[in-house]
Amino acid sequence: MISIEPGSGPTVRRILLGTQLRRLREARGITREDAGYHIRASESKISRMELGRVGFKERDISDLLVLYGVDDQAERDALIAVAREANAPGWWHQYADVLPDWYQTYVGLEEAASVLRVYEVQFVPGLLQTANYARAVITRGRPNAPEEEVERRVSMRVTRQELLTKDSGPRLWAIVDEAALRRPVGSPAVFRQQLEHLIEVTRDARITLQITPFRAGGPIAEAGAFTIMRFPDEDLPDVVYLEQLTSALYLDKREDVERYSEVMERLSVESEPPERTADILRDMLADPG
Repeated sequence: MISIEPGSGPTVRRILLGTQLRRLREARGITREDAGYHIRASESKISRMELGRVGFKERDISDLLVLYGVDDQAERDALIAVAREANAPGWWHQYADVLPDWYQTYVGLEEAASVLRVYEVQFVPGLLQTANYARAVITRGRPNAPEEEVERRVSMRVTRQELLTKDSGPRLWAIVDEAALRRPVGSPAVFRQQLEHLIEVTRDARITLQITPFRAGGPIAEAGAFTIMRFPDEDLPDVVYLEQLTSALYLDKREDVERYSEVMERLSVESEPPERTADILRDMLADPG
């Protein structure tokens, strides 16, 4: 039976249900091709369902449970209920006009995470950006975007940040390269406001913010920025998120996650300790050069 933590969003429910369906299929020795044939679909659709990358039709779930020999009515009802909940739109669907599908997946996972570990080299992490700083970043990246689109993107980013104020929200451990905090974004007033905001967030017990100074030498993370997401659900492995210009990678193989976790640990050791962060930011405000 699936165990789902309270507050888990539809993205996690899809993944957990897909995992359960895969286990049931494999336990019966049924191939994806045969399962797809049983619900009048392709092998690739079964694969996408088991990876939680598509929504679920209740009829498909019901038919698969018959094929997989799930006769207990309570178990069937519970799994179909999860499928129904997994199809519910998340809050981010209201921004579908400005969010690509691959990023909607990230927002859904971020919403369900218990711990977020973030390394940034170019900008302040999105969850810690002020609205004005976010607007400057978005405008720089999309100089020809209509003002309405820019404001929609800013609104989405600010709405994302609300998860840090929820009782069930994740802990955030962010490590930011000094270059990101020295690179002026927006007007001097906008940038100053952003640094002041970072000083404020250091007072939040659920947020750990570290700065990797220039004197630490070259970047440890050769691949650049990344995020490691940990979830409260035991069946859901840690996921490493790597964002690219027009797509993203989601890594959940143990060896990949362990490699990035090791890099994160090294970054933490070579960065300034968290208790120094506020003072460093104050020094930057006093001497922006």
